[in-house]
Amino acid sequence: MEQRALICIGCPMGCPITVTLDNGEILRVEGNSCKRGDTYARKEVTHPTRIVTSTVRLSNASAPVVSVKTAGDIPKEMIFPVMEALKAIRLSGPVRVGDIAAENICGTGVDVLVTKNVT
Repeated sequence: MEQRALICIGCPMGCPITVTLDNGEILRVEGNSCKRGDTYARKEVTHPTRIVTSTVRLSNASAPVVSVKTAGDIPKEMIFPVMEALKAIRLSGPVRVGDIAAENICGTGVDVLVTKNVT
C-alpha cells in the first residue's frame, strides 16, 4: 500500500490531503473539506494536468509581447513541449482578450488564448 500527501489547490482552503493507493488503485482520499478536494486528489495521482500561462511575441503592436494561457488543462508532461511551441508563435497586433493564439497546441486538443488587449 502507498500513501501520497498533497496540498489541495481546488479552492482557497489548501487542505492537506492523503491519498491511499494499492497497486495504483485509489482506496481512500482523506483530509479534503469539500468535493473539489476529492476530485483534485484523484486526478492529481492518476493523470495530473495544468493550465499554462506565458507570453507570445507581437509585431505591429504597442507592446513586444502579450500574455496568453491555455483554454483548459493540459497533461503535465506536455508543459515543456507547449512552452517550446509558444516560443515560435508570432502574432500581429492588434490582439484582444479571447483571440486564439494557437489552436490545438501540440495536439493536446486545447487552444491558447490571448489574455490582454494590445493595440
